[in-house]
Amino acid sequence: MFEQNMPVAEVGRRLFVARQVAYRWHAAWEVGGNESLASKGACGPKPRITPDQIQQIVDALLKGPAAQGYKTQLWTLPRTADLIEDLTGVHYHPGHVWRILGKLGFSCQRPERRAIERDEAAIRQWRRVEWPALKKKPKGKAG
Repeated sequence: MFEQNMPVAEVGRRLFVARQVAYRWHAAWEVGGNESLASKGACGPKPRITPDQIQQIVDALLKGPAAQGYKTQLWTLPRTADLIEDLTGVHYHPGHVWRILGKLGFSCQRPERRAIERDEAAIRQWRRVEWPALKKKPKGKAG
């Protein structure tokens, strides 16, 4: 658009950016041409773990904590941080691990606690037979 001598303000309107941004782009274009307008990539720090390492982490998480030597089947943030450090050598604070897990599609879930002695068959029987007998019956219509 700048090569076609389009007014800078019009370039900003067509690209839905502030006029000041369009003028900044125009100044950069005048100095360095089209190459100066090329994307510099994502901003922020570079990732500390590679895509291959991320896949290793996901695979290990899906195998479960028991496969990593833990006694319970519950991933905690400190356990996950230790797993990441063991697999990649990169240390993350447990308080920041949830961000990585969120980007990988994992969500925070607390397992439902159930008694070891729980008898599912007895519970089904109680719900089918005992509970209906205990519930209040709707009163019949006055005739």
